[in-house]
Amino acid sequence: MATADVKRLVVGTAMTAAAALGQLVSGLGTAVLAPFVLLWLVLAPGGVGVLHSLAGVERARLARWGPEVVAPEPPPTRLRAALADPTTRRELRWLVRHLAVGLPLGMLGFLLPLVAVRDTAFPLYWRFAPENATATSIGVGNAHSWPDALAVTLLGVGWIAIILGLAPGMARLQAEPGRRLLSAGPDADLSLRIAELTATRAGALDAHATELRRIERALHDGTQNRIVTVTVLLGAARRMVARDPAGADELLERAQSAAEQALAELRTVSRSILPPVLADRGLAGALTGLAAESAVPCSVDVEMSRRCAASVEATAYFVVAEALTNIVKHSGAEQAGVTVRAAGDRLVLTVSDDGRGGADEHGGSGLTGIRHRVAAHDGTLRLTSPTGGPTVVEVELPCGA
Repeated sequence: MATADVKRLVVGTAMTAAAALGQLVSGLGTAVLAPFVLLWLVLAPGGVGVLHSLAGVERARLARWGPEVVAPEPPPTRLRAALADPTTRRELRWLVRHLAVGLPLGMLGFLLPLVAVRDTAFPLYWRFAPENATATSIGVGNAHSWPDALAVTLLGVGWIAIILGLAPGMARLQAEPGRRLLSAGPDADLSLRIAELTATRAGALDAHATELRRIERALHDGTQNRIVTVTVLLGAARRMVARDPAGADELLERAQSAAEQALAELRTVSRSILPPVLADRGLAGALTGLAAESAVPCSVDVEMSRRCAASVEATAYFVVAEALTNIVKHSGAEQAGVTVRAAGDRLVLTVSDDGRGGADEHGGSGLTGIRHRVAAHDGTLRLTSPTGGPTVVEVELPCGA
């Protein structure tokens, strides 16, 4: 594996683990309130309303870290009606499970980074610690020499490995009861799906209209002007051919040059509609050609056992083309990378760079157009671009038939 690929893998794993820790700690906030809500339900009136409010807070929290949890119709708050209401019973089951599972997982998400930093950095301060003080965060051992201090660092590295390996799974385990018990059920899921498809269709139509306008501008401002120039030059040459053959020959040469430029622009426009290289060389060959033309050095790694639908491959091609254009224009990167993997019936496409980061989807960088193209195929787009980089665009598309 190339050094750049290893770097991207390490950075991606670290960012995933950091996001999982943030999700765990945010879940700790609602889990800490769970025992108080249970006591309120048992000992004081109005506890049902508090339960509904906490469930709403949890739905909003889960939506920040993943797909939206669609809320059901407002459940009753009167005790007798609430006890017979299935939504209230599901919220009560979530409350108990969140207290039993979410609270300890949230505590781990809060404590693991602290003990990892404490043990990893132990050699920096062990000489200033009181004599015979416990050296490790788990309360065992003493450090009397540098080898002892370095051994504590190894424990810190172990904590980091645990975070990288287990934090994403812990976050999913903490969120699972809320996503399952607090959602509105199949009917609401169907309504949400209809709304998503409606929005996707609108986005696809907008993207199609934008593409037509781009092609129209390219033909009007480029090719049409070249052809008009050719017509004017040919007319002038025809009038000059008898009285000034040398001047007419010069005009014909200029007309030929303009005609060649118009032909080149027509080929460029036609390739932007559906690149013939996709049919001739497949997605791997087409992306290799894009990378070769990029002003920023770009590596391409494609692993596909079969071809996808032509429209899917065209979308993947244009996503990479737009992403590489953004990298050249905005990132200040020295290296870019494109990876394509077939995962079951999904095509997973990743474009990354080592630039300055801070990419904004709403800042006119073309990412909105990419999202519309992807959404038209019922795909997903994830953008990770912290300030200072790296920027990673990950797209999943159904392979199609």
